[in-house]
Amino acid sequence: MQTTDIGSKEDGKVWHRKPNPSVSNGIIASVRSNTHQNKTVRFLHVAFDTTGESFLAGDHHGNIYVFDIIRNRFRLVQKTGQACTALAFSLRRTTEFLVALADYSIKCFDKDTKQLVSWMRGHEGAVSSISIHSSGRYAITTSSDTAQLWDLDTFQRKRKLNIRQSVGIQRVFFLPLSNTIISCFNDGSIFAWESDTLFCKYQLSAPQDGPKIHYKAFAVTRDGKTLAAGGRANLLHLWCLESRQLMRVVQMPPRVRTVRQLEFVPDSFDGGSSQVLGVLSQDGIMRFINIQSFKQLFEIGSIDNAITTLAICPKGRHIVAVMDSGALNIYSVQALTQEVNKPPQPLVKVVSQGSTSDSSGMLVKVRSGTVQRPRTSGRRVPAKVLRPAAGITGDEKENDLPGGLNKKRLLGLLKAFGEYPAKYRMFLWRSLLQLPENHAAFSSLVEKGVHPAFLTLQERYPIKSQKLQRGLQRLLSALAHWSAIFGETDYLPLVAFPFAKLFQNNPLICFEVVATVIVNWCQHWFEYFPNPPLNVLSLVENVLAHHDKELLQHLVDCRITSQLYVWPLLETLFSEVLTRDEWLRLFDNVFSNPPAFLLFAAAAYVTCCRAQLLALTFRDDFEYFFHHRNNFDIDGMIKEAYRLMEATPAEVHPRSALSDLEPLLRGQYPVFNKYPTFIVEYQSQERERIRQQEAQYLQERQALALLRAEAVRQQAEEEAWCAQQELLQQAETQRRLLLQQEEAKLAQQRSKLAAMKRELKLKELQLVDATRRRFLQHQQGQCRVQLQRLDDEIHRKMALRDQETAAAVQDIEVRQMELDAKRRLFEQQLAKEQVRVNQEVEVELGAHRHRAELEETAFRDMLHTVTDLAQDTKRVLEESLAEASLHEVDHDWQMEVLKRLERAGADQERQQQLLAQMTRETRAKEEELVKLMMDMEARKWEEVVSQQTQMEEAKRKKKEQSAVPLEALREDHIFQGGLHAEQQEYLRSHRQGEMHSEPREESPPSPCPTRDPGCRPRSAPTQSSDTPVSPCPTRDPGWRPRSPPTQPSDTPVSPCPTRDPGCRPRSAPTQPNDTPVCLNNQSPSESSTPFSLDRGRAALDCGERELMKEVMELRQKLARAKAGNSSTYSSSTISQ
Repeated sequence: MQTTDIGSKEDGKVWHRKPNPSVSNGIIASVRSNTHQNKTVRFLHVAFDTTGESFLAGDHHGNIYVFDIIRNRFRLVQKTGQACTALAFSLRRTTEFLVALADYSIKCFDKDTKQLVSWMRGHEGAVSSISIHSSGRYAITTSSDTAQLWDLDTFQRKRKLNIRQSVGIQRVFFLPLSNTIISCFNDGSIFAWESDTLFCKYQLSAPQDGPKIHYKAFAVTRDGKTLAAGGRANLLHLWCLESRQLMRVVQMPPRVRTVRQLEFVPDSFDGGSSQVLGVLSQDGIMRFINIQSFKQLFEIGSIDNAITTLAICPKGRHIVAVMDSGALNIYSVQALTQEVNKPPQPLVKVVSQGSTSDSSGMLVKVRSGTVQRPRTSGRRVPAKVLRPAAGITGDEKENDLPGGLNKKRLLGLLKAFGEYPAKYRMFLWRSLLQLPENHAAFSSLVEKGVHPAFLTLQERYPIKSQKLQRGLQRLLSALAHWSAIFGETDYLPLVAFPFAKLFQNNPLICFEVVATVIVNWCQHWFEYFPNPPLNVLSLVENVLAHHDKELLQHLVDCRITSQLYVWPLLETLFSEVLTRDEWLRLFDNVFSNPPAFLLFAAAAYVTCCRAQLLALTFRDDFEYFFHHRNNFDIDGMIKEAYRLMEATPAEVHPRSALSDLEPLLRGQYPVFNKYPTFIVEYQSQERERIRQQEAQYLQERQALALLRAEAVRQQAEEEAWCAQQELLQQAETQRRLLLQQEEAKLAQQRSKLAAMKRELKLKELQLVDATRRRFLQHQQGQCRVQLQRLDDEIHRKMALRDQETAAAVQDIEVRQMELDAKRRLFEQQLAKEQVRVNQEVEVELGAHRHRAELEETAFRDMLHTVTDLAQDTKRVLEESLAEASLHEVDHDWQMEVLKRLERAGADQERQQQLLAQMTRETRAKEEELVKLMMDMEARKWEEVVSQQTQMEEAKRKKKEQSAVPLEALREDHIFQGGLHAEQQEYLRSHRQGEMHSEPREESPPSPCPTRDPGCRPRSAPTQSSDTPVSPCPTRDPGWRPRSPPTQPSDTPVSPCPTRDPGCRPRSAPTQPNDTPVCLNNQSPSESSTPFSLDRGRAALDCGERELMKEVMELRQKLARAKAGNSSTYSSSTISQ
């Protein structure tokens, strides 16, 4: 085994002598990286390209190497400065690759130019994997918290998958040859999505009956039909993605406890359905098994020299493993085993029983086969702790250029060091020129193919490198398709060649750089087409005349014009007179300054070669001088250009004729039409005419050549035919002799063959007879076995039936005993319930008797109380009647005084009339209100009377006798005193109406004087047709009577005259006859209106309070009336 230490080398050979993998256990070479202090720089990740001929490797210092196995070369392509976490090398542009870094960003580099193509950010955690679509246009980057879909043409993020913090992402990747995305999460769920619409196509559900695997590793075959998954167990799940079912559960050897990585080994014979699966376990050993025979084929790695990760070539030829020591081991699959390269097994297989499958038929165990274990030295290199890369300081806040660059600072650095660093030159140029990178527009130009003007470019400008020749032709064709002038410009290949060689692996950047140079630094070059730009050459000649008149005079004397000493420099952009490094340094300054700097550089080149030019006198010498390299100092020339640019006055300064830098537009390239179109069109037409004539001439020439060739061919064919006829005649005679001999031999062979057929037929008949006899014996044996099986089945069923019958009988007996026990228990519960009910009835009867005795005692006490209250009320009412009579006399006298006052003066009469009119209006409104209230009251009384009548009739039918409530007696006593007060109030109101000469035809019943509008009175009793109904004499207009109880026809009823506003009386009970009813004679079941002693006492108290309140209010009204009469009398006296 060869070991290569790349150390601090940037390129070299991977191995120095021809490797022999079969001797070194399949290892082609082992690559290590040691520093000068003998410290090992550990490799972290590897990734193959699409061809499988080269692979990338990144170490923890941030160095990215490209190893070419076919050419036996390695090369350092990038230094990122920080450890990489993932790599991808299968992009559509084969020279570009993706690197995920420790700062959670992803960068795209070009391995040939070593330039930074793009920088993608968006992850908040370390990127663990990068998956590339089969077309190479899209990439999926996965971290623990999110997965993001990127467009590799624009390097823009298209989609982002966010999840809850409790469920982390394990891995997200593309399926080969499809647009399906597989996402795997930490909870073991697997989902399939459509990459264009992100529509969930299906979900793979892990089996619930087996142990939990907790998927950590996944692998898919090249045809995208089989998915292998493994995790924290020695089991592997094989899914069929077409049927979306679990095909097999593979059990690895007991030494495997955890699966860290899975990889399928591709094969050219399997059509994409790989049969060999590599399983990397926790012990660092990669075991390769066949998923059809479930046999372990070989393994690589060991416990002493464990593998951390690996990558397999897409062609299945090589395996690159990153060892635990930090080294890279390159294996040859062909040398490891011959099992992988065998053709696939036949489709017809014999099914045999095995002991490796479980009851479900899905679990299979991996059998150990012939295993090749590479020998190790036994020495293990200790692992080293990764240190974070040093932080990079930020640029200044004011950035004039994309990428955070400042043009003034760059110019200062350029003047100080003379050139830009080679590592960052391309990046700085792209930033200075502000390239838009219009991929779509450039693709449309390239798709138009090779322009007719450059079909013979190789004949005019032969280039040794075919790749560079094709790149230059593609660049010039794109420029010609962009603008027609470039297809007619002869010197365009000279302008574009240095850029085509410099940007050989990035045609888009090359095209945009050349286009930017033409638009800005080649201003006014095409105005005198097809002649050189005399206006631009005159600008340089003016500068030269101002700064070096002697040199210019010498050139004029030698008849050397600016077309000879300036135009050769400009049309080749100094590429003929400068070396590569000098040209790069010059254009570092050209791109960092305005477009006029290129003209100053041409003038500086002439002045720097002043001594040599002064020594020349012949035209040929001048031509040779300006078309070949000369010995001069490039730094001095650049300094001279800066001096000329600063010292040139404004009237001859080229910047007055040239505009500043104008970058290309984004999306589409600008229209370039700064040239004489008629000349270009004429030349295009002429060239097309000449091309058609040449094509016609070539067609005629080709047709003539074909005719000559056809004539020669026909003559040769005729001569050959004659010779062939002679040979045929000779051969015919020889064949006849041979046929005769062969016929004789054939007759002998036929006789022998007939004898052999007879023998074979006899043997065949014997074999058929023996086979028939064996078959009959076999049939008889099967019949005997079948009969014996049927007898055993009959006996078994009979025994089973007897057992079932006995068990049924026992179940019936047990059920009968359960029913008897339940019946006895139910009877016992019924007896207990009867005793409880009897006890409750006895308790209720005792309580009812006690309650009846208490109510009878309370009734007697209440009768005495009602009698005393009635006498007091009668006395008070008599006093009130006397006072009312006195007030009546006073009212008569006041009426006489008012009549005299009416006759006294006309003014008082008008006032009285106005007052009377207002009074009439008021009274009319009051009458309307009273009538409305009476109508409403009458309607309500009718409804209540009808309802109570129905209720009483129903009760009368059920009861034989009814009770006489205590409240009816109280109402009789109160009515006797309240009737006088009602009559007096009615007379007083009638007299007042006569005083105002406004008698009313019908006086409504007076409302209760002591009730307020908020009082809700009790219902008035129902009376017969000949009994007048008088409402409460002390009620106000807002009083609303309640439903009256039913009364006999000869009993007048008066509402309570002393009720207060807070009292809500109840309805009076029905009294159909005068027969007293004893409360003790009523049972709880017969009486529908039981008498409550507490409620009766509360009613008496309420009645007493109302009576006292109304007496007090009546006295206050009498006092106010006296005061009013006295004041009226005094006023009348004064008026008289």
